[in-house]
Amino acid sequence: MLKRTFDFTMALTAILFLILPMLLVAALVRLTSPGPILYWSDRVGRNNVIFKMPKFRTMRIDTPAVATHLLGDPDRWLTPVGKFLRKSSLDELPQLFSILKGDMSIVGPRPALFNQEDLIELRTRKGVHALPPGLTGWAQINGRDELPIPVKVEFDEYYLNNRTFALDLRIIFLTFVKVVKSEGVKH
Repeated sequence: MLKRTFDFTMALTAILFLILPMLLVAALVRLTSPGPILYWSDRVGRNNVIFKMPKFRTMRIDTPAVATHLLGDPDRWLTPVGKFLRKSSLDELPQLFSILKGDMSIVGPRPALFNQEDLIELRTRKGVHALPPGLTGWAQINGRDELPIPVKVEFDEYYLNNRTFALDLRIIFLTFVKVVKSEGVKH
């Protein structure tokens, strides 16, 4: 209950603080490419329940619905501002609304795409599926896009077995450091 209260309060505060930058990003997306401002991705939530996760759209509207690393040449699918939004993690800001709604937490394993069966199966086997997915997580600060799935799940399992409020605060702080340095972002 304490984690949910913290998540809700922090997400609401962040939305209020970031509303102007979010409106600016929305305008950039709208002005630089055809299509909607937000991309609603089918993601795997707590207990493997599918939910719709919003992101600022960084890819063209004709991009196949697969994990970015599975695209032959991911950069060719990016919108004019897509690379910047991904590198700066600004594309993730709409997920604050998923935190308010309760579909996500600030800290937890990143939500898998609905079709990442190998990741979903391994997380389920390790019990990680019982956690709400997070805006950031232990795996995010330890490699992000650079991690192979088994290693990512090892970090997720570590978080599952060692969750504390102090660890969450550490992950949040280290996330800011990683975002400022743009570490671990491939596409």
